[in-house]
Order: sequence, then structure tokens, then C-alpha cells
Amino acid sequence: MTFNDIFKSSFLENLASVSILDMVLALVLAFGLGVFIFLVYQKTFSGTMYSSSFGVTLIALTMITTLVILAVTSNVVLSLGMVGALSIVRFRTAIKEPLDIAFLFWSIAAGIVLAAGMIPLAVVGSLLIGMTLLIFVNRKTHRNPYIVVLSCNGQESEKKAVEFLSGQVQRCTVKSKTVQKGSIELNLEIRLKEDDTGFLNTLSEIEGVNSAVLVSYNGDYMG
Repeated sequence: MTFNDIFKSSFLENLASVSILDMVLALVLAFGLGVFIFLVYQKTFSGTMYSSSFGVTLIALTMITTLVILAVTSNVVLSLGMVGALSIVRFRTAIKEPLDIAFLFWSIAAGIVLAAGMIPLAVVGSLLIGMTLLIFVNRKTHRNPYIVVLSCNGQESEKKAVEFLSGQVQRCTVKSKTVQKGSIELNLEIRLKEDDTGFLNTLSEIEGVNSAVLVSYNGDYMG
């Protein structure tokens, strides 16, 4: 054993395993893609309450994934230890919107592909994914579901209102019905024939109809 072997440090040997240029380039690109994912998330968000912290998480997640994969690809032994270390991590935050899962996987995938050196795949793939989300998520159509909350005085006025509504829309389905003494409340899911809601004014003027409320919703109904 020589004098150099005594002071030999495996930690110091790993300092040059990833070049400074590779680190800076990968993290800068990861930040750029993360910001792009964040902007697409802002444009396509359609939930109830917007969370700015989730958008920042997408940027951080892209950079963190890139950082981890850079370390893994530079050392095979480290990759085995990294798998064991990450396997004990548990996330307890509930995902409220199904589309949020797609954004999380998109951030992770972009970070992995970037760290693997497949820069064109990461950039082109992210652009295509972003364009797809912008086109389909923000697409507005008269076939989107609506809920009509109808309040009537009695069964006769209820029948007239439902018959009129069925003739004005493409589809009309009763979701719930609440009957109280002297009043009936209906929740009906409808699909519009055209992007016109003027029929609601006529519906509210039918004799025995107290009120008619039109509410847009995402089609998810529990009950």
C-alpha cells in the first residue's frame, strides 16, 4: 500500500464523473422544459381551484428527475443504491384532477429523457404533448354536458317543463329529484343541440316553474 492509497478517496474520484458542461446544459434544458410544462398546465387547467404550487412542482420535478438520472447514469453502483433509497419514499398528497397525473408523468419523463442525452426526443416530444393538450383540453363544444336545476310548483308544471326541455336539447336525463310539499326540484343532465342557451328564458316563463338554473360541469357525477 502506497502513500497515495492511504489518502485515496472514492468520494473525490466521483467529482469528475459528470462534467460541469453536461450538468449545466442538462439542468438548464430541464428548467426550460419545466417552464413549458408549467405554462401548458396554466392554459389547460379546468378544475375548481388553481394551485400555483403544483405548477412550480412541475418545474422542480423535471429538474430533480434530471439530477437523479445524471447521477445514476454516471455510476452503476450508485444506481442500485438510489433505487433502494427512493423505494422508501411515500407521497400522501391526493391528486384531485385526473389530468394532473399526466403532467406529473410528463415532468418525470422529460427529466429522464434529458438526462439520458436524448435532447431532441425530450424537446420534440414535449412540444407535441403540449400542443395535443392545448388542442383537446381547451376544446369547447356544444356537446359538453350541462346540469339544469329546475324548481316547479307541482307535477303538472314539472311534466310541461321536462317535455319542453327535451324538445330543445339533444339529450335530457334526470339525475336527481327532490319532492317537498308544494315544490319539486329536478337536476337534469342535458346536451345542447347548438351553442345557444336562450331556451332557458322560455323555460323559466312556463306556468308553475319557479326557477331554472343552467350549470356547466365536467361530466363526472357521483350519486
